Amino acid sequence: MTAVGGSFAASGLVECGICARALPGETESGDLHLVASLPNGILIAVVDGLGHGCEAAAAARAAVDSLRDAPHEALADLMQRCHLALRKTRGAVLSLAMIDGDRDQLTWVGIGNVEGTLVRADPMAKPRREVLPHRGGVLGYQMPSLRVSTLPIASGDTLVFATDGVGSGFHTDLPIGWRPQDLADHIVDCHGKETDDVLVVVARYVGSVS
Repeated sequence: MTAVGGSFAASGLVECGICARALPGETESGDLHLVASLPNGILIAVVDGLGHGCEAAAAARAAVDSLRDAPHEALADLMQRCHLALRKTRGAVLSLAMIDGDRDQLTWVGIGNVEGTLVRADPMAKPRREVLPHRGGVLGYQMPSLRVSTLPIASGDTLVFATDGVGSGFHTDLPIGWRPQDLADHIVDCHGKETDDVLVVVARYVGSVS
């Protein structure tokens, strides 16, 4: 299936780029995302339903629908909400990030293998790249203890979420100065696997408009 995507600004806080592609031969992807605006904040979610096809897509939709119902809740509570919502599905893995424009902070958490990377705009920052400390597990079946962490962020810092349909070396030498949509397209074009659904979400922090 041809990759699809689109760029947009969310509440003036972030500029987003999204690129997705279903496994060749499938009509639906089990990799879905949600970007939800909060009062001077943003919730970003990337979910990967186990396997491929309609059942994986149904699991991913159940997670997205659950998140959409209460995007303002704490990340740990959102994970628990999704875990309960997915009990009658084949399950999914999920990474979440909440950007707080009042505090210039990113809080994130992950269960499973949706990779998260934060690249600093400042080339002198140490470390320049932060990696999401996700835990093993499958929502709907096995809910591990969570590792929720919070980082300071600055204008121009870029968050990248990628499902396991993207090769693990995608974050090496990222053209981080590119527009988020161009960067998402580049990652899928260069690192997307033909044996899996693929989803990349890129969010660049612009800063609070207040």
